[in-house]
Amino acid sequence: MITHKKLSNGFEYIEVQNSSATAKVALQGAHLFEYQRVGQEAILWLSEISDFEQGRAIRGGVPLCWPWFGFSEDKTLPQHGFARTTMWEFVGANEIDDSETTLLFRLSNSEQTLKIWNYKFLLELQITISKELKMELKTTNLDDKAFKISQALHTYFSVSHISEVAIKGLDKKPYLDALSWQKEVQGGNIRFEEEVDRVYQEVNNEIILVDKNREIHIKNTNSASVVVWNPWIEKTSRMSAMKEDAYEHFVCIESANAFDDTRVIEPKQSHTLIAQIF
Repeated sequence: MITHKKLSNGFEYIEVQNSSATAKVALQGAHLFEYQRVGQEAILWLSEISDFEQGRAIRGGVPLCWPWFGFSEDKTLPQHGFARTTMWEFVGANEIDDSETTLLFRLSNSEQTLKIWNYKFLLELQITISKELKMELKTTNLDDKAFKISQALHTYFSVSHISEVAIKGLDKKPYLDALSWQKEVQGGNIRFEEEVDRVYQEVNNEIILVDKNREIHIKNTNSASVVVWNPWIEKTSRMSAMKEDAYEHFVCIESANAFDDTRVIEPKQSHTLIAQIF
């Protein structure tokens, strides 16, 4: 079942219910903010006090960072780009059977986007809701000149407690520590005892989030970079739309094209970033 819903303030979203899972996707930002397999705990974390208002990013779920990840060279422009707070078009859905639903969202250049980023483009997000979550973010260059993008599917994973988790699959991978701006190499699994903000490079393998009672697998395609982030205590207390203990209940593992993995897209060419979560 696919339902187009609207909150009392006019905020619109699409709700999916099938025999495998439920999901909710806001039209603002094509932002997936709920995905839960039937009979299981939610995969995605969503802040209890997140804003659902036009022009304000949702805190949690899977924000789309595009056409840049982090800050642009022009610091007056919005962090993580404009896609996550822009209204998208819901193109339609395909229900293959009662266990799998595919949604398609589209964003193209407008007078407003051209003022921020002077390129013509088509951005499409296809989300497949089944026992596996699959997100495919396709960028097509409709301009007559090449452009460069960095991007991320900024996934917030719900965890039992941050002290209980480990991340496997990044051992011996080089990374940029965004807290010190030093380049390091990972030793062993990642565990959390303090703030972590790292951009891993040369990642071409599956990543596993090990929690107290479950494992979540992440497989990325057309991506060689992965961002791992938890703001820890002090930074969480200063962040909008987060309770002070929020850091205890999520970790971000972001499927990305960032830093050394930025992509140049030639005119009439496309690039598709794919993340599969199972």
